[in-house]
Amino acid sequence: PPPPPPPPPTAAEAAPPPVIDVNPNAAPIAAPEQIVEETGFDLSEVRGVEGGVVGGVVSGIVGGLPSAPPPPPPPPEPVRVGGNISPPTKVRDVPPVYPPVAQQARVQGVVILEAVIGPTGAVTDVKVLRSVPLLDEAAITAVKQWQYTPTLLNGVPVPVIMTVTVNFTLQ
Repeated sequence: PPPPPPPPPTAAEAAPPPVIDVNPNAAPIAAPEQIVEETGFDLSEVRGVEGGVVGGVVSGIVGGLPSAPPPPPPPPEPVRVGGNISPPTKVRDVPPVYPPVAQQARVQGVVILEAVIGPTGAVTDVKVLRSVPLLDEAAITAVKQWQYTPTLLNGVPVPVIMTVTVNFTLQ
């Protein structure tokens, strides 16, 4: 029998295709023979868009840009404790420092304050309702350091207004 035909050449034996280095971003080496004048943009062929504006921007947004988002809602106003609003529980009590001037003058009494407790339970504002002049500042300083549990209204923490009393008694 005749010998078998030789096997076909493998990919390794086949000649590789020539590599042509073409960079589409490369600048031409030779200057062009003639410069073609640009035709420009024919505005008579531009068609508007339904709902557009005469003289508007081509490919603009119909109706213009959307308006700015509305501002966030203002924080809720403090509600007064009472009725279905139960007073918050004090979790940190700072006793007032008895002023030395008041001790020397033998001044004692009860300072009544109106405190605003914020949604986090911190005292945010204090006003004097019943004053004992030498003791007011010490009472305010102490109450501003008090901490309460947040007051919930419909499951949402809200600021509350409540009346607090600070007793100053000489010993």
